[in-house]
Amino acid sequence: MAMRIPNITNYKPKEFAALLNVTVKTLQRWDREKILVANRTPTNRRYYTYDQYLQFKGIEKDTDSRKIVLYARVSSRKQADDLENQVDFLQQYANAKGLIVDTIVRDYGSGLNYNRKKWNQLLDAVMENQVRIILVSHRDRFVRFGFDWFERFCKKFNVEIVVVKNEKLSPQEELVQDIVSILHVFSCRLYGLRKYKKQIEGDEELAEGIQDRAPSHRTAEG
Repeated sequence: MAMRIPNITNYKPKEFAALLNVTVKTLQRWDREKILVANRTPTNRRYYTYDQYLQFKGIEKDTDSRKIVLYARVSSRKQADDLENQVDFLQQYANAKGLIVDTIVRDYGSGLNYNRKKWNQLLDAVMENQVRIILVSHRDRFVRFGFDWFERFCKKFNVEIVVVKNEKLSPQEELVQDIVSILHVFSCRLYGLRKYKKQIEGDEELAEGIQDRAPSHRTAEG
């Protein structure tokens, strides 16, 4: 039997308007005209539910056709064996839970890189209401930092990220590479700041202008 995901998401008017690709003013008009009536909080604030979204789109909850996606990632193609280990592990988990995997995404790239093509395509599919569940072997397989934010983002579209924790599938070598990448980024920034400082010091007119705009510190006369 397939896993059911409870509806735990409420949307503010701005969020719901974005989900329907309309303006907030359109939602307000639909509310007045009883086309799509908003719910009200005890303080009379409007909100909408995911059930309302499904009803508006004509989608039956019991016939949810959104996909179950298996997502696996490694940093480089040299780790192809580890990538397949992730896929096999997640497929076994899905089979044990009675989940039918529709799509397997094999991704290459650092978990620090938010420009991964396949990862962004998956997020696009989430926003287009094509995904129901995302299976990952470990949080850092999805993204190295900021997982909680992306998890909340997916929940806005009633998508669950299931983390099947398996520490063996998170290579230490890859973590070291990511740490080196972070150090490299900050080193470049520090170098840029030093270079900028030298440019200021070498430009007398610019240095004087900055000094003139700096707040003066006067001592109070007794």
